Amino acid sequence: MQITNIFSTLKLSELNNGTSTGQNNFSSGDYIESYSPVDGELLGKVKTTTKQDYEKVVLAANEAFKSWRLMPAPKRGEIVRQFGDKLRKYKEPLGQLVSVEMGKSLQEGYGEVQEMIDICDFAIGLSRQLHGYTMHSERPAHRMYEQYHPLGVVGIISAFNFPVAVWSWNTALAWVCGDVCIWKPSEKAPLCGVACQNIMAEVLKDNNLPEGISCLINGDYKVGEFMTQDERVPLISATGSTRMGRIVGATVAERFGKSLLELGGNNAIIITPHADIDVTIIGAVFGAVGTCGQRCTSTRRLIIHESIYDKVKDRLVSAYNQLKIGNPLDESNHVGPLIDKDAVNTYLNAIEKAKQEGGSVLVDGGVLSGEGYESGCYVKPAVIEAKNEYQIVQEETFAPILFLLKYSGDVEEAIAIQNNVKQGLSSAIMSTNLRETELFLSHAGSDCGIANVNIGTSGAEIGGAFGGEKETGGGRESGSDAWKIYMRRQTNTINYSTKLPLAQGIKFDI
Repeated sequence: MQITNIFSTLKLSELNNGTSTGQNNFSSGDYIESYSPVDGELLGKVKTTTKQDYEKVVLAANEAFKSWRLMPAPKRGEIVRQFGDKLRKYKEPLGQLVSVEMGKSLQEGYGEVQEMIDICDFAIGLSRQLHGYTMHSERPAHRMYEQYHPLGVVGIISAFNFPVAVWSWNTALAWVCGDVCIWKPSEKAPLCGVACQNIMAEVLKDNNLPEGISCLINGDYKVGEFMTQDERVPLISATGSTRMGRIVGATVAERFGKSLLELGGNNAIIITPHADIDVTIIGAVFGAVGTCGQRCTSTRRLIIHESIYDKVKDRLVSAYNQLKIGNPLDESNHVGPLIDKDAVNTYLNAIEKAKQEGGSVLVDGGVLSGEGYESGCYVKPAVIEAKNEYQIVQEETFAPILFLLKYSGDVEEAIAIQNNVKQGLSSAIMSTNLRETELFLSHAGSDCGIANVNIGTSGAEIGGAFGGEKETGGGRESGSDAWKIYMRRQTNTINYSTKLPLAQGIKFDI
């Protein structure tokens, strides 16, 4: 795969080998260097956004909002349709860039761009369905209804593990709602952000629309603080760690802004005696090692009934021994690298903590070296027998470490173990027993935002709202009625009579 061809197609040529910023006229700060975890090579540099640069961006966004909000929603949907068509055109090079810069498999890179296309399709239909409600007034000759209006500027802070898809989940919906967007992509995958900005810039130029509809800022958490502290940005959608979410949520709440938080997950699969073992192993292995364990929905814990524990354990160890680890651009490999060496150190420390707490290693981890592993970011997926109360099990480790937990009672015991963590994103049960699966989905069941039956924890469809509870933040993105967070709600009352009757029969004669 020729990196220069990818850069040329996505109009990133000036970024190649770090020669220039290339991405927008507002950035004048220091450079961020982007190194590929695939081979450790420098891909390029982008300039960071200074406070002065940011002020120009916000002014451009607010000015664009004045005209964008007045365009009929279906017309805004047409712009999103054109963006989706551009993504179809650039799916291959953009998917390759995602794989090269983030390190996920080529199939996953293409899949992430397909998610972008899918949310555009969803948003197009939504643009004709931004409904309100009507209700009867208690006063004669009055009509009441509710409607939704765009908020204004939506600030988006995304994480490295899905460097393009999560931005599109937010921005496609925000655009059809009439909002404009300012995006701060992860400093670990800035080139993906520049590429997406370039693609949307083509659409805006073709339609003679202001650039401020889609804005990009680059930098570390300090650049993100420009938005979180800015009263001109009424909504902040932030994806990342629980620690980050606490800071963002508190900062935005202090100025009475709105937050959409998508934070950590500590996801479990319950495996009952009635589980289909073949289905279970596929779901568990993909959930644990896909994207090298760097999905917020990655499977961290297997809660297995004692009657089938050894059978599941043996099948799992056998499957792990067949995993191929290497360059994610080689479609024969199952596992690619972690994002960087800091992530590798976190992974190693987590394994060591598990051992210190009494965990028994079934599939040993470690860092791979030698030919093909020069970046130092390739690690072996590990499987460890543990207990749910271990501190390291209670935490989210963004790496391919799977903990096996045993239960001996009924499914209620397994559900209690699953729920006994601070995070609440994704969950699953493997069972062909209707009573078990329905209990898992009931009020007394999983406390997560996502609860699956006979599929794993990893992955989600565009049509459903995505998000979780507890320390996952409570936010919802993508499908269903997630669009409402991007709008403000208004109740209207219309008097079409010649009198002014007051509510509750109050008399006020003057």
